[in-house]
Amino acid sequence: MFNTGMCNSNIRCNHKDKAALLKFKQGIEDPAGVLFSWSTQKDCCEWKGVMCDNFTSRVTHLSLPCSTTLPTYIDTIDRSHCLTGSVYLSLFVVEFEFLYHLNLSNNNFSDIQFGSLDCHNLSIGAPSHQCVNSSVLRYLDLSFNHGAITKLHMRNCHLKDLSPSLQYANFTALKVLSLPGNGFHSKLPKWLFNLSGISSIDLGSNFLEGQLPEALLNLQHLEILNLNGNHFNGPIPHWLGEFEHLQHLNLRKNMFSGSIPTSLGNLSSLIFLAVSSNRLTGVVSEKTFARLSQLKDLAIFISPPLIFDFDSHWIPHFQLERLILSFSGPKIPVWLYTQKSLEYLSIYESSFEAKGKFWNFLSRMKEVHLEHNSIDGNLSNVVLNSTFISLSSNDLKGRLPRLSSNVVVVRLSNNSLSGNMSSLLCDDEMLNGKSSLVYLDISLNLLSGGLTNCWENWKSLIHVNLGSNSLTGMIPSSMGLLSNLTSFHIHENKLYGEIPSFENCYSLLIFNVRENNFSGNIPNWIPHGAKVLQLRSNYFTGNIPTYICQMSSLIVLDIANNTISGHVPNCLHNITTLVSSKTSLNKLSFFFPMRDGDRYTFEDNLELVIKGQALEYGKNLHFMSLIDMSSNNLSGTLPLQMFTLTGLCSLNLSHNKLTGKIPDEIGNMNNLESLDFSTNQLWGEIPQTLSNLSFLSYLNLSFNNFKGKIPLGTQLQGFSALSYIGNRDLCGTPLTNICFQDGKSKEAKQNHDDRSEFLSWFYIGIESGFGTSFFGSLLCPSLK
Repeated sequence: MFNTGMCNSNIRCNHKDKAALLKFKQGIEDPAGVLFSWSTQKDCCEWKGVMCDNFTSRVTHLSLPCSTTLPTYIDTIDRSHCLTGSVYLSLFVVEFEFLYHLNLSNNNFSDIQFGSLDCHNLSIGAPSHQCVNSSVLRYLDLSFNHGAITKLHMRNCHLKDLSPSLQYANFTALKVLSLPGNGFHSKLPKWLFNLSGISSIDLGSNFLEGQLPEALLNLQHLEILNLNGNHFNGPIPHWLGEFEHLQHLNLRKNMFSGSIPTSLGNLSSLIFLAVSSNRLTGVVSEKTFARLSQLKDLAIFISPPLIFDFDSHWIPHFQLERLILSFSGPKIPVWLYTQKSLEYLSIYESSFEAKGKFWNFLSRMKEVHLEHNSIDGNLSNVVLNSTFISLSSNDLKGRLPRLSSNVVVVRLSNNSLSGNMSSLLCDDEMLNGKSSLVYLDISLNLLSGGLTNCWENWKSLIHVNLGSNSLTGMIPSSMGLLSNLTSFHIHENKLYGEIPSFENCYSLLIFNVRENNFSGNIPNWIPHGAKVLQLRSNYFTGNIPTYICQMSSLIVLDIANNTISGHVPNCLHNITTLVSSKTSLNKLSFFFPMRDGDRYTFEDNLELVIKGQALEYGKNLHFMSLIDMSSNNLSGTLPLQMFTLTGLCSLNLSHNKLTGKIPDEIGNMNNLESLDFSTNQLWGEIPQTLSNLSFLSYLNLSFNNFKGKIPLGTQLQGFSALSYIGNRDLCGTPLTNICFQDGKSKEAKQNHDDRSEFLSWFYIGIESGFGTSFFGSLLCPSLK
């Protein structure tokens, strides 16, 4: 498979790889001519130390270790013939897409630059190894070079053990050590306390444990210490207040206990402080923040047994820009209103009453996260002005608030807001002809009335969720003008009539109108790129249009519980996402730019009926693909093409009038988890191939006309009898009907025997004269 250049005289080397190798050569010195063969006239797969793949011609191995094998009578190692200069590991990360093995050990490199490296399942070579942003590189050896590393970023490298992974590294000049997300299960290693010149340590999102050792005080130049998301325990050490240069201290999401030491108030250079999500107790007073005049970013959760005890007239020396806070209420801390520079506010798990002063205070901020609290307030006279504001899952009441033209994202779901939508959408004076709104979620409230016809003011909208209210009337035609619309939810309302055209919404991916009173045919304007079409529980009629088969990106087709008739289309195999099992094609995450240049990402939620129950799918939605045509008036046979949908997870055609057999090809649907053909008129034997579906965890074939023995296989025998009841001629485990050798059930056999016995007595009766009167009674029952 691999070629080292010995037998191939043709130029095969990939041009990109060759250019990268020459770039590497330019940055180093080669006193012994090790790279003499690296000529531009030659195939780079023939160069010394280079190995290529025979099929792709891409460089997979680069091995240039320096040999220092010397006679035993020589005491010192001579590296004067070795490669020297600078190595930039990012070159190998970015340029060499197929590099699997890199060995530059035992050389004389004076400068090794790692940059910011992100690992993915790197199997580490010995003795010294670092990770890179590549899913291909598996072995890296840079051991025994002279270069002192100044910055080392190794994110998500799965190193597991912090000590041996780095024991050979030259850290004498190290300034930055960033090792988040590696799964370290240990205490802090002793070599860490010898890095006297280090200024930044990031060991976040690991499993480091134990108490913080006082030996950390050796690192007096420390400016950044991030231990977020570990298992450190014991008290927060008072000696942390002695780091006079410390600017960033992140201790959140650990198991620290006891009180917050007032000595932290001595960190006069501190800009960032996070101590939330621990097991802290005691009192937090203004002494904790005594000299923190530079503080800009604070994350602290105050709830019993940890409590606030501030003087009501206290004015902090700092002016925060970002605050993450939790408190027990019932009043908002007075000092919060002194923070005039605050741009980001996030309050969690708190309970308080929000009045006019609070809403006016919020209007100055760019981003507000107040979801999942118990905030009691009335929004009727409130104007929201923040770029991003989330107030979901609270106790907010009154009419919908007004929005300024600055608002990009507003989330008001799961409250008790009432009235109609006019106050939110039809205030032209507030908008002044401009709208930046991209994301609107006012679902799960008590809203009533119509949808209004003011949607032409909101053409910037990408996501609209009005579901689970009591909205009535028809969808106004102006909603079809939302040309940027990607995700549209108006489920669980009382809307009716035919759905107007959304054909100008070229980017529409999700169209969810389930559980309303809509009528007419299935809309014929759904974009071909749509991923979700959910029309469940309405009054749609007519046939299933074949253009649905042109929606090649569809992952959810839910038209259950309507009065749709006709046949199941025989072109469903054209929906390519349902043929493929690659879930990356199914992702339903969206992003859009914010005013300040940041990007907001959200993932959609859907309620799907799968395995006989309604379930909410959010982050795991892209793992699910579904066709549900149940509870309609569909007839005809099961189209053979449907069973090529090998990526499908759930198929429900129950409660229709389908006939015919289940084809053997159903065994090809190897990703199927849920299958429901119940309450139809299907017949024949259950195919043996059904037992091949190893992921199948829900099966319902009840109330059809299946016959014969249930195929053997652990899958099919593992379901309850309820999966098969209502099929009189079906037998075998888990049913109580016993199968005879001819494959018929005991019940079917008994019916046959009863019929044979009846005919025997019938013919005897004819001979005795009884047959005439008996036959007459059969032909003329009305004479009886």
